Amino acid sequence: MPVSAEEATEHATDRETSVETSDFRRDVLEGLRAREKAIPCKHLYDERGSQLFDQICEQPEYYPTRTEIAITRDHLGEIVDKIGAQALLIEYGSGTSEKTRLLLAAHPSLAGYVPIDIACLHVQEAAEQIRDEHPELRVEPLCADYTEDFELPDVNGDARRRVAYFPGSTIGNFDPEDAQDFLARIAETVGAGGGLLLGVDLMKDEQTLRAAYNDEAGVTAAFNKNLLRRMKRELDAELSVDDFAHEGRYNPGRGCMEMHLVSQTAQAIVIGDEAFSFPQGETIRTERSHKFTRSGFARLARRAGFRVDAVWTDADDLFSVQYLERAA
Repeated sequence: MPVSAEEATEHATDRETSVETSDFRRDVLEGLRAREKAIPCKHLYDERGSQLFDQICEQPEYYPTRTEIAITRDHLGEIVDKIGAQALLIEYGSGTSEKTRLLLAAHPSLAGYVPIDIACLHVQEAAEQIRDEHPELRVEPLCADYTEDFELPDVNGDARRRVAYFPGSTIGNFDPEDAQDFLARIAETVGAGGGLLLGVDLMKDEQTLRAAYNDEAGVTAAFNKNLLRRMKRELDAELSVDDFAHEGRYNPGRGCMEMHLVSQTAQAIVIGDEAFSFPQGETIRTERSHKFTRSGFARLARRAGFRVDAVWTDADDLFSVQYLERAA
């Protein structure tokens, strides 16, 4: 029996939601079975998590977003020149595309824009707003987990080259080997003559880092604990959200900040027929955010098939925006 376009869309959305929940269940169960319990940080970004992260970016302690925006504004002309005319801009983890709007407003000759995000509603809404703001620009949003294999929509058109955009400090969420593999996949996606514009958080004092991940308003705590609420909602997990506390801690051995959910009492999380015991003080690690020196990141990029072409920073060297060229 034929179905309407609306019904087809609903069915596709149902299938997509089912796959997301299946992946979430797999990763949660694997993470809780591990000796050091950890859940991939990508699962923090459901629709509510994405909204909370946008609020984190507005907190006075959280320097990366405002610093990256300021760097981008200060060097916008140079950045646009690096991207070049008739480039297809592919953004990984686009969210609300706030930073991208600066580029789109300043770059009149892009061949197209592909925002990619795991939060489907978020990316669709942002794409609609950008279409309204730039009716001449071809905008094709893609709901996908960009850490996995995905297929770009056929939007090359008159594009002379591909440039990936990966703002924020998200490259630091990968462990070093995974970061190299991820950058290598981007190099394959942009191809010969392609480029990558991305944010890279720089090494700094622990006090600044700890404050950024433990804001006084408690927004980061709500963001972290939202993962537990998602587990209750989507996996029917039996757990007490209030019996876990958020903690952002610095790991000097890895040179990274970590987010943890710390058990405040002896308890268990039950999912299906599995129970996971937590003595008081045991944690679930939900994120790592590695910080880089300029030379250290340049070495990582080189191993992945890129060379650093330009680096822009703020006056205090808190953060950097870097443009990489695909190596020959």
